[in-house]
Amino acid sequence: MDQNQRAPLRQRLVSWFILFLGGLYFFVPLIATIDFSLRARKGVLSALAYQRVLSDPRFASAFTFSLEMALLTVVVGVILVVPTAYWIRLRLPQLRPVVEFITLMPFVVPAIVLVFGLIRVFSRPPLLLTNSFTGTQILLVAGYVVLVLPYLYRAVDTGLQAIDIRTLTEAAQSLGAGWWVIITQIIFPNLRSAILSGAFLTITIVMGELTMASFLVGLRAFGPYMSQVGQNRAYEGAALAVISFALTWAFTMLFQFVGRRALGGDQAFGAR
Repeated sequence: MDQNQRAPLRQRLVSWFILFLGGLYFFVPLIATIDFSLRARKGVLSALAYQRVLSDPRFASAFTFSLEMALLTVVVGVILVVPTAYWIRLRLPQLRPVVEFITLMPFVVPAIVLVFGLIRVFSRPPLLLTNSFTGTQILLVAGYVVLVLPYLYRAVDTGLQAIDIRTLTEAAQSLGAGWWVIITQIIFPNLRSAILSGAFLTITIVMGELTMASFLVGLRAFGPYMSQVGQNRAYEGAALAVISFALTWAFTMLFQFVGRRALGGDQAFGAR
């Protein structure tokens, strides 16, 4: 075997070795957590910790509440980001660096600073939101939208980069379509995969978020509930971690299924 043949083989071996190390880094802690969660009953493997968690009424209420907040965050974030990213790419490309810098600010400003700023601003007239649970929910969703902005904006912006929005817009306008029709019936359908990717990241982040939820709604949210259970009950905390991981994967497969169905429907429509 000459030198030219050895180089690709060496690269493949290095790639497989790095992949193997990554698999170990990912699966070994997961397997250890699963094993620990099954040892709530001394000497035997049992699902006792899972039974205790699933029978706790606070689990269902906290999970449902955080899921509702996540879905609201997705809706508000998509309504805010898609038209903004579309308009920036179409008419104001010179502002793209500014918008990208703004969307990166949640990486710079810690969540604890953000939530204290929201509480300080919106706990006094005329924008008094923290004196009611509905107002606090609105504040929480607004904070979550800021928190997921880097991920959601980049997913949408990447989707817009993959399509020729100028040609689509000009073609729609030549047929008499207004801006509402262009956004809702042309841009949104072409961004379905990008929006689903951003929605998955949003739901994953919101479901496990701890800081903002702790200060605004406390144990009503899933993140603070997981933290409290993990501090007081070790086996149940491990079981909750496994359940959270399983739910994350379930959401991943659900979004992939929905995205493939939607893509298949679009291809069938185009074939007809």
